[in-house]
Amino acid sequence: MNKKLNLQNIIIAIIVSWLVLFVFVPNLMIIGTSFLTRDDANLIEMTFTFNNYIRLFDPLYAKVMWHSFYMAITATALCLLIGYPFAYAIAKMPVKWRPFMLFLVIVPFWTNSLIRTYGLKIMLGTRGILNNTLLYLDIIDKPIRIMYTEYAVMIGLVYILLPFMVLPLYSAIEKLDNTYIEAARDLGASKFQTFIKVIFPLTMPGIIAGCLLVLLPALGMFYVSDLLGGAKNLLIGNVIKSQVLNARDWPFGSATSIALTASMAIMLYAYYRAGKLLNRKVELE
Repeated sequence: MNKKLNLQNIIIAIIVSWLVLFVFVPNLMIIGTSFLTRDDANLIEMTFTFNNYIRLFDPLYAKVMWHSFYMAITATALCLLIGYPFAYAIAKMPVKWRPFMLFLVIVPFWTNSLIRTYGLKIMLGTRGILNNTLLYLDIIDKPIRIMYTEYAVMIGLVYILLPFMVLPLYSAIEKLDNTYIEAARDLGASKFQTFIKVIFPLTMPGIIAGCLLVLLPALGMFYVSDLLGGAKNLLIGNVIKSQVLNARDWPFGSATSIALTASMAIMLYAYYRAGKLLNRKVELE
């Protein structure tokens, strides 16, 4: 028994040490840097200031942040519209086919998302596969300009993040108790009413989890915006990258990163509170 406890303590100590060394300490350094001043010679000057956070309210950066949230929320909504019927179809398939379909959903993770983004450039270019196909089928008379637009960034975000929506939705739908659906039909509810009043509310935890898993990464995927959107479609991640690597303003880049992390924390807390409220509602019913 003592040996087992000692082994557990060693494992816990290793995990805690890893988290402290590679998660807590780096984040603490970023927080500290965000309150310092930029120095051209040494990158950082040990002068305490709130100016880095005040700069976030500058109209230029506020516009980028608003655009980032708009793009991320739109991408999340599109992933939900596409992913929900897809996850529902998988959950209602014969049991023997479900693992194969989930395997197909997971397969894209085997390839780096940056490489897949380059693949989208080949697909969406003026002389890319999509335009050549549409021209060959006489659907269009001249190539459509998709690359370096907001639409290209949106396509890239949805393409990369869709599996993160499908998997939690499938988990929620697959666990759905069919007796509720049968009861709704016995009471005369149509398929639409059954979906709106029974299926959708019961799968809400999966919807919230999927939306968070899509929304949070979408805010920081700077390489998607760089490769597909050009300079006019920036995300918060682009601001952080440009401040740290190009402008060499580490304090402001750190402040922007902390602001993004705080936004994510607020969303996660909202998810936690929504989950508790839903569970309480189910218990009362």
